[in-house]
Amino acid sequence: SDLRSDMQMPLSQQARHLRTRRRVLSALGIAGVVAATACMTRWHWQQPLQTIALNTGQGEVVSHNLPDGTHIDLTPNTSVLVALYRDRREVQLTHGAMRFDVARDEKRPFIVTSAWGRVRVLGTVFTVDARNERMKVAVAHGRVAVWTRDGESNQFAETPDVVLQDGQGVRVDADGLSRTREVDASNIGAWRDGWLVFDRTPLKEVVMRWNDYLARPMQLEGGENLLLTGSFRVRDPDTFVEALPRSLPVKVLRSAQGQVSIVQR
Repeated sequence: SDLRSDMQMPLSQQARHLRTRRRVLSALGIAGVVAATACMTRWHWQQPLQTIALNTGQGEVVSHNLPDGTHIDLTPNTSVLVALYRDRREVQLTHGAMRFDVARDEKRPFIVTSAWGRVRVLGTVFTVDARNERMKVAVAHGRVAVWTRDGESNQFAETPDVVLQDGQGVRVDADGLSRTREVDASNIGAWRDGWLVFDRTPLKEVVMRWNDYLARPMQLEGGENLLLTGSFRVRDPDTFVEALPRSLPVKVLRSAQGQVSIVQR
């Protein structure tokens, strides 16, 4: 019908009509190209500049320098994905524990996320431990904001649940956020130097942390909630085993094959 209408027009009107139609189609084409270019630019901007996957095995402690100048240390049996974007730096800690010495960059905040919560900093030294169905955060120096996940939406609020400073720590688990507690800054990340440090730590967690380093894991029979305080060298588990009955109501049994069992008395 458009073609018949054009043919019924005088030639001069037909020419003007065709020129107008071409201009409209050209403008629509340019608008489409601009929109597509904008979408591509936005998509490109949102892509990470670099991703780094790190995994440690049994007894393996790894140190790594990120391209932004941040230094990280990983305990044994840790799994993490680092993604560096133009406007932020993100770490997804699936399992394990890490120490972060974050290079300050006000335009690119540093974010650590686990199944239990999120931590955000600009530049500081802190640790995040995400295992045994909880996340623990401890700050050596600087300031760290901590969020817990909303139980219903599994999202994070705009404002953090707590802000930690030098020598402070907090725990997030199924019961929510614990009270802020004082921690010894010198012991934060002590495993980097070959020490396991416990401060009123449940014996179940103590044994789990030792087992990250042992070829033959210790067995625990009862006494899971007994609390232990002390410092022990990772390379000398025998001293830990010998000292344990003097600190807690337990006894240590050794099998002929060298299996160590800790039994509540």
